Amino acid sequence: MEGMSEIDFEKLAEIELRKDEAENADLEGSQVSFASVSNGDAEISPTHPYYDVARHNILHLVGDDNLGRKVIAFSCCRLPPSYQLNHRRLLEYLKYALDQYVENDYTVIYFHYGLNSKNKPSLSWLQSAYKEFDRKYKKNLKALYIVHPTNFIKIIWNIFKPLISHKFGKKVIYLNYLSDLRDHLKYDQLKIPQEVIRHDENLRTKQKKKPPTAVKIPPPRPPLPTQQFGVSLQYLKAKNKGELIPPVMKQTVSYLKRKGLKAEGLFRRSASIQSIKEIQKLYNQGVESSLRVMNCREIVHGLPEQNYAVLKFLICFLHMVSQESIFNKMTGSNLACVFGLNLIWSPKGTPSFSTLVPINIFIGLLIDFYPTIFSSRSVPGEQLP
Repeated sequence: MEGMSEIDFEKLAEIELRKDEAENADLEGSQVSFASVSNGDAEISPTHPYYDVARHNILHLVGDDNLGRKVIAFSCCRLPPSYQLNHRRLLEYLKYALDQYVENDYTVIYFHYGLNSKNKPSLSWLQSAYKEFDRKYKKNLKALYIVHPTNFIKIIWNIFKPLISHKFGKKVIYLNYLSDLRDHLKYDQLKIPQEVIRHDENLRTKQKKKPPTAVKIPPPRPPLPTQQFGVSLQYLKAKNKGELIPPVMKQTVSYLKRKGLKAEGLFRRSASIQSIKEIQKLYNQGVESSLRVMNCREIVHGLPEQNYAVLKFLICFLHMVSQESIFNKMTGSNLACVFGLNLIWSPKGTPSFSTLVPINIFIGLLIDFYPTIFSSRSVPGEQLP
């Protein structure tokens, strides 16, 4: 979408919203209607400083996530038509409401269903909102779940992508159905608008009517020898010479005894979901993962200059692709499966299955740890994508 002006994006977004409206009308058998002021949530006092906005219950506390952090929802189905709502006041109210939670870790759910051409804020309003929600609001936001995303969301993402930091982008998680929230939140405790629940049911009914695709489900993979998460305590005991306490717990407690006992607010704040997943991945690969990365660096640094420059160029690009895996679903390991045999091959013909695994692991490490492996060597005339 390079070269498109802001007006072009506005027009494209408008087209996609109208497509959403038509599709929703087909699902529901009638035109999309706006939610009434009374939504079954707690009544808002007329003396509220933002009563004109708050009475719609657009922003509401819906429960806790699996780590006990407060979950705030923004429900587009409760947005009234634009002529009935002062969007400047809406932005002020959002900041006023979030100020109650941002000093501690919190999570946001954005229910996209219900946004349409009649109630959507302007692109300039969205830009102002992103700028006004400064670090104060972003630093303790642990996850932003976008439920029922459509092509409109992709267009908006492309507009804001140059402004969004990689760190913030990793907090955004797209969920096609409400049930996907179960993996992250205390779903049964969530207060979800009935309009969103009905829409989710309609989507599932539509999905069931589609002919099933023949998918061969592979057998479950055996755990890695170094697996630490997703296995039983008995497995960990057997793999760690009869030790009763899992290595992760022992090493974490040992570190905290040395470094963290005097840290103010110990355990008050939790790490981001992405950080937790990365640590779990490193532990599952073996605590010697850092050594593997160093070995990879020694191997590629031994390549001739041009070979190194070509490999660095390609891996740099693949690393960039993997950073957008929330959209393209191509993680470093997925890319390694595609490119592994194209980059490393056996002089004795077709490689055996036993050699595919280490090849893919090696290329995956090059992609995932590109900055570490390739940062310390440059060659004359090298270029990067």
